[in-house]
Formats: sequence, C-alpha cells, structure tokens
Amino acid sequence: MRTVVSFLLPAALLPAGQPIRGFHAADVEAQHATESRLRAYPEPPRARAYLRRMAGEPHHAGSPGSKAVAEYALSLFRQWGLEARIEEFEALLPFPTVRLVELTAPVRFKARLAEPVMAEDPDSGDRNQLPLYNAYSASGDVTGPLVYVNYGIPSDYVQLKKMGVDVKGKIVLARYGQSWRGTKAKLAQENGAIGCLIYSDPREDGYFQGDVFPKGPFRPALSAQRGSVLDMPVAVGDPLSPGWASEKGSRRLSLDQAATVMRIPVLPLSHADALPLLEQLNGPVVPVEWRGALPVTYHAGPGPAIVRIKTDFDWSSRPLYNVVARIPGKSLPDEWILYGNHHDAWVNGAADPVSGAAALLETARSFAELRKTGWQPSRTLLFALWDGEEFGLMGSTEWVEKHKEDLQSKLIAYLNSDTNTGGALGASGSPLLNEFLREVARDCLDPVTGKPLLDTARRRDAGQSAAPFEIGPLGAGSDYVAFQHHAGIPSLNLGFSKPGASGTYHSIYDSVAWFEKTMDKDYLYSRALAQTFATAILRMSESRIHPYSFRYFETAVRRWLEETGKLSGAPDLRSVASALNEVKSAGERFEKAYETALPRMAASPSRLPAINARLRAVERTLLAPGGLPGRTWYKHQVYSPGLYTGYSAKTLPAIREPLESGSPEESARNVKPLADALRRFAGEVNEISRGLESF
Repeated sequence: MRTVVSFLLPAALLPAGQPIRGFHAADVEAQHATESRLRAYPEPPRARAYLRRMAGEPHHAGSPGSKAVAEYALSLFRQWGLEARIEEFEALLPFPTVRLVELTAPVRFKARLAEPVMAEDPDSGDRNQLPLYNAYSASGDVTGPLVYVNYGIPSDYVQLKKMGVDVKGKIVLARYGQSWRGTKAKLAQENGAIGCLIYSDPREDGYFQGDVFPKGPFRPALSAQRGSVLDMPVAVGDPLSPGWASEKGSRRLSLDQAATVMRIPVLPLSHADALPLLEQLNGPVVPVEWRGALPVTYHAGPGPAIVRIKTDFDWSSRPLYNVVARIPGKSLPDEWILYGNHHDAWVNGAADPVSGAAALLETARSFAELRKTGWQPSRTLLFALWDGEEFGLMGSTEWVEKHKEDLQSKLIAYLNSDTNTGGALGASGSPLLNEFLREVARDCLDPVTGKPLLDTARRRDAGQSAAPFEIGPLGAGSDYVAFQHHAGIPSLNLGFSKPGASGTYHSIYDSVAWFEKTMDKDYLYSRALAQTFATAILRMSESRIHPYSFRYFETAVRRWLEETGKLSGAPDLRSVASALNEVKSAGERFEKAYETALPRMAASPSRLPAINARLRAVERTLLAPGGLPGRTWYKHQVYSPGLYTGYSAKTLPAIREPLESGSPEESARNVKPLADALRRFAGEVNEISRGLESF
C-alpha cells in the first residue's frame, strides 16, 4: 500500500505570505483562504463515478453515444445550479464501410484489422465500437510494392533517397511516433506513394516498454491506434467549412475542395498484422535507429512484398454536441475565463478524454459548491465539453469560429485539459501565462509526494532541478488550437501523465478496467487536476489586473530566434532582434508600472476595465491578418503546429520552416512581418504601461 499525502495544505502551512500575480498584498491572505476552501471540494469518488458513466460505452462523435454523454454532462451542470446548454454544430465525420489490407505476394496474408475481446476487460466486447481505421483517408483500391519508411518523417525520405529507394507508385509502411499521423500520410502522398499503412511497433508502446494489457499498461499484439489523418497543420475543424462555423444550413465546400482530406487510402495496423508484411521485405537493411522491436530484420524494400489496400467511407456530415456551462460574473460579467476538455472518444476513452473531462466536472461542481456559501465570481466562468475533438478539433473550432468576435473581446484565457492519468504535471501554453502558472504550481501539491507541483512538473530543461519553470509552446494536439493559433487568445494546456499512459491510446482497451488497474486507480490525480484548475480559474476571476507577464515571452522568443539563426541559409535577423529589444524594454517598463500601480488600483477601480481590455488584446498583435504563408487559417506568427510535425509546435514558423525545407528566399521574405508584429506587441505593452503609470 502506498502512502497518500493530501493535496490540501494544513492551515499552518498555507502559502499566505506568497504573492499572487494580479493581487495587492492586502488581498492575498483572503484570496489564499478562499482557494483553500475551493480546493477542499473535489472528491475522488465523484470523479470515479463520472468516468465510469461516461467511459462505460463507446461514444465517438456523430454517434448516439456521444449525444448521450453530452446530455449526461448537461444534466450534471444543471443539477449543480449552473446555466448550461448544448450548442449543436455539424462536421464531415467519415465512418468506414470497407477496410482491407492484404499481402498478395510472395505469400498471401489478410490483416485482421480487429482487436480481440478480453475476459479481463468487459468493455472490450461493447457494441457500437468504431473499427480500426483512419478518418479522412481517401476512398480507394490500390495495389503495389511495399516500402518501409521508418516514422515517415521528412528526414526518413531523405535517407531513403540516399539508399536508392523510391516510394513513387508504392505503398508505404510507417510506424507511429515522432510526428502526427496525418503528417505521415501527407508525406507519403507528397512523395508519390499510392497508399499508406501506419502500425504500432512494440518499441514505442508495446512489450518492449513493459508488460502489455491486461498484465500491464502497454499495447497488446493485435491492438492498433485509430485516429484522424486530417491535415491539421493546414487547418482544423470541419474540412468543408474552413474559417466559418458549420451549422445546419450553412454553406459547405465539396469534398474534392477540402484541402485537409488525404488523397490516398490510409489504414492503421497492429504490430501482429504488420509483422507478416515486414517479413516479406527485401532491399537494404535499414539503419539501426530505424529498427523496431519485432523479431525480424528490418528491410526497406521495395518488395517483394506486394500489398493491396481497399477503403471506402460514408462521407456524411453529422451533428456535434458541445456542452457549455456558465457562472455569471458579479462585477465584471463581460470578462470571461473558459476551461474546456473534449467528451468524444474513439471508443470508450477512459483516459482520452474522460479522465480530463471528469476533472473538469469536479472543477465546475466545486465552484457551484462555493457559490452556495454566498460567494460569487467577479468575472464570468465558462466550462465546456467539446465534441468531435478526435476527428480534428471539430466542436471547439466551430464554436470559436462562430463566437470569435465575443471571445477576442472578452476572454482572458482559454484553459484546456485532455488526458489525465497521474504522474508528473505537464504544461504548455502562451508565454504570457508562464509566471501565472508558476505561482499556481507553487501553491498546489502533488497528492502522492506532498511536494509542490512546481517541484515535480515536467519542464523544458528536464532533469535540471535548478532550471526555471518554463512552459513550452502549443502545437496541434487538443482543443486549444482555435483559441491560441486562430483567434490569438492566450491558452494553457495541463494534465498529469505517467509512463504507459499512451499504451492503449485510441484502442478498445482505453477502458475503465485498464484505467483503474494501471493508471489513476484511486482518482487522486483527478482531484489534483480539478484543484489546480480551480486555483487558476479563481485567480483569473478575482485578480485586479489580468495576470499576464511579458518577461518570459521575450526570453523564449529570443531563444527561438537564436535557434533559427543557426539554421543553414538563415536570413539577416537583426530587425527581429531589434524588435525583441523593444519588447524587452516594454516588458521591464510594464513590470515597474504594474508594481507601482497595484496598491493604488483599489482607489480607481473604474479605470481597470479599459486597461484589462488592452491586455486581453496584446497577444492578437502577433496575428498575421492574412494568415501564415500557405496555411491562412493559422494566424500566429510566433508559434504554430509544425507543418511536418503536427502535434509539436514550430516557433517563428514563417522563418524557420522554409529554412528547414530548403527555401531561404521565402524565409527572408517573412522576416519583416515578424519584426513588425513584435514592434506592435511592444508598442501595445508600452501603451498599457502608460495607463498604469497614471494611477
């Protein structure tokens, strides 16, 4: 039995003396006391009940199960006394009708493309499971020689050419890892392949890592990873309505106009189905770093293995059910804080997404309980459970596209969670929120170690205990994308994660049985995440001035600029460095003005809304009105999803990515727009400082 340390600090250890961003020293003690009361409300048994109910049946987007989960969440919000409603949208959600992978020569083998029922996991036999497939694959029937392409990332295709291997007219076999699965399909397509298979090698998430389910958390031999191959680094949301909300009766592109849908057939494989294909490959033996953990010599091909892929889909637009709950602000109702997590899953989704959704529900209930004591938030609190995230961030994106004007005017920050399995706290987000989150992590404890989350959080400088707390930039992994990268709203993504957390990712075994046996079985980290978000939301709600800070922004961007300047063919970046000097000076001025004005704000509260409104607009100065080159839906010039990484971010993307793809002239053309954006940013921060200096 392990010793459990309460997340709550004893009264004598409350961090009453610790400053809080946005609060005057005279207000800190009362704020800490309210936070302590709020953190007492989340309860592990309640999180367990939500997870068992929501993950008890398959509930993929566009299904009756997804609607049922949305209605369950709606009933909870209303039961707790919150204003809540379902906002319905639509999106193209293709379901498979034909799936075939077969080896036709030199021997015959037909892939099973199915995960077996396990006696140890009752939900593995549930009805209405989506089968193994990749959404937004093309329909097609292709046959060709097989080529193994390692992870299927750009450097792998460079290596193949050095080895004399051409994938044009071939079917490629890539393993999961190192990039977004849609990028693997896109690169196969761009290199002339006629089809793409993506398999789960046991080196990444199977027996090489540890015991497989049901003994341990890792992927069994016949398990595979469903998932979307939408070209998310180009745009997210409904591929038939890029840039506008998809609702009943709204205009749609035709399928052949959809830029983010693949043009070749794509299917996922288990490693048990991939092994017979790899066994029939000849050609060069691949480099050591390309070799997985299967009992075979890894050859690149092509052939003699000949493979056939056949796919077809029901290409229908289907309903999405977003659940949005509201606690109106008492004194500043038009300033909002929004916390979201998706509710749809590929199958049962105990970890992804219900572990995060359960924490969100407990956060909302905790605020509802605090309201019963007579407390009311100063600002409006919003809680959202999004639909269609797994297909390509559908529900959140359509919602942002519909409400963009209001959100850009009113939303202080978007806070996001997704999976939450226990272990170390992972955090990424806008640099403007780095100092804010550092203080939250300082004042919340890990439920097992009893240490502040600040001491146990995963950091950019992993392994360096003395390293400062630094959140990384956001890519394209969850529902923050439309908020941060399209609308320019500062966002954070938080969750606890432990080894093995992705072991049954997007499979039928991401189930209640798997979660409670191998992950957060006591639901301590469900409570911990709820307490962490509750603390963050309460501080944003009650701070006199929005808790942004500009010091880390300048530090981070300067580091990214130095990295970019070291790339081959890098253009003259002195204008960007000069603009960053202006940002640094503006940030230093803001800190001085903030410290001086903070004790005087109470005497002139009517002047704060205008200053806070300007603060909410600062990050939007970094947006390019016409979007990034080649992908106009993405607007942010400082960070975006990588075109060929997807999940992970690319910083200074319009300069860095052309260099990485061998286009220095294009990189040079994009220097001035970035420098101009940084100067606008500095200018706006100076204007805010001028307002603070007048207090």
